[in-house]
Formats: sequence, structure tokens, C-alpha cells
Amino acid sequence: MTNPTATLLISCPDQRGLVAKFANFIYSNGGNIIHADQHTDFAAGLFLTRIEWQLDGFNLPREFIAPAFNAIAQPLGAKWEIRFSDTVPRIAIWVSRQDHCLFDLIWRQRAKEFIAEIPLIISNHSNLKVVAEQFNIDFQHISITKDNKSEQEAQQLELLRQYKIDLVVLAKYMQIISADFIIKFPQIINIHHSFLPAFIGANPYHRAFERGVKIIGATAHYATANLDAGPIIEQDVVRVSHRDEVDDLVRKGKDLERVVLARAVRSHLQNRVLVYGNRTVVFE
Repeated sequence: MTNPTATLLISCPDQRGLVAKFANFIYSNGGNIIHADQHTDFAAGLFLTRIEWQLDGFNLPREFIAPAFNAIAQPLGAKWEIRFSDTVPRIAIWVSRQDHCLFDLIWRQRAKEFIAEIPLIISNHSNLKVVAEQFNIDFQHISITKDNKSEQEAQQLELLRQYKIDLVVLAKYMQIISADFIIKFPQIINIHHSFLPAFIGANPYHRAFERGVKIIGATAHYATANLDAGPIIEQDVVRVSHRDEVDDLVRKGKDLERVVLARAVRSHLQNRVLVYGNRTVVFE
């Protein structure tokens, strides 16, 4: 799509007339809605919607859209955010030693499967620096121990500020992010295998193999202070059989992690994810 668009992501207490009020705001200002989706969570009493419209011919300048819409949203008790399609997000990819998700994200970005810039890779190990150099991406090696964690996280936050990062993707970054860090920078997507919590820690595929599991999977979610329990964006599974060895499980797991993480990042960048509580609505 060449014409720029604006997207509203809205959640508010369910009540009559919400669709009409939101649509009329766009219509009355000369806007043309091109995508609209909605969901009502009756248990939570919430109405959630995503509305995208063309900016060509829209009467309000961009800087006036938010205050104008807030005048409508505030009396409704709505939480909302607005995004513009021609604002290109900047991603920092964090890695440790595994490279499969890193390569996949870079290739998809270079193939324009999603629109974003990747100016920075951060790692607690130095072995993937060669990948960053291959793609002309800045690489920062920040080793983290129990003794220096707070100082090193302060350095990471400063790098995110310097590079004007909008989203951090933990592409198999094998360090726990502190609650304080997440408060200061909450836009973080993580990927992990779905053996949790049964097979926590090192060598999960070996222990899953010994247990004779029949399904393996991957989960992509927003990072929260509650380790590996943030709002889920994307998941998938694949069956395994008695003929599969540990190497087969690892290979299938890596394949899933690549695809699931890519789907989650794409949905986020396309402004299709609305978080409420510890859940998400992912609009198609």
C-alpha cells in the first residue's frame, strides 16, 4: 500500500453505539475506512477494535488526530493508541549463541516481508558479531553477570535510546530481563519452546525426548516481569513420533521458533496486536 494510513487500536468498557461513534469520527473528518475489526470479551466486559483508514483527504493534520479522538474516547473510558503506516519502526535484536531466529528475521526484513529497520544487535556473547558484520548492522557485546546486571542493563537502555529503538526482539537471548528494565522499556517480544513449565532450564529437547513427547511447539509473547508468562501473540505446534531422535526434535523446534517469532513480529509491526490484561487480541 502506497497511500499512508492511520490505525486506531481501542479497548473500552462495552456499551451501545461504540462502532458508530468511532466510525463517525473518521467519516465526519473525511476519512475512508479500509479495514475494521472488532471483538467483545463478554467475561471482561470489554469491547476491542482495530480501525484503519486512509490519510489522503482526511481533514485533520496528524498532530491533531490524537487530541481530537481523545475528546471522544475519554468519556467512554477507552484506552487507545494511534499508529501511522509510513512510520518505520526500528528494531533491536537481542541474541546469545543461537543464530536461527536472527538470520530469519534479517532475511525477512531484507525481503520486505515486514517494514522495519534493524540498526542494532545486542548479545551477551561475541560469537554472532560476524553475522552483524555480514549485514552491516551495529553489534554490541554486553556480558552480563549477577554482579553487573543493573549496570549492564543501564547500558542496554542507553543504547536503545541512542539508536531510537521502538521494539526489542529477544531472538533466543538467554538472559532474564529484570522487571525494572521492562517498566522502562516494555516493547519486548520473546520466543521460546513450548515445553515450559514441564522442561525448564537447559537441554529441554533431551528431556522431552526421554519423556516421549508427541507434540513440540513454540510461543512468542510480550515480555513481562513474570518470566515467560507475558501476553501471548503467536503459537504453533508440530507432531513428533517414536522415529524422531533428539536432533530431529531440535530441528523441528528451531523451524517453529523461526516461523512463530516472524509471525508475532509481523503482527506487531502491522499494528494488529491489542493487549489487555495478560491477553491479546490479534486482528487478522
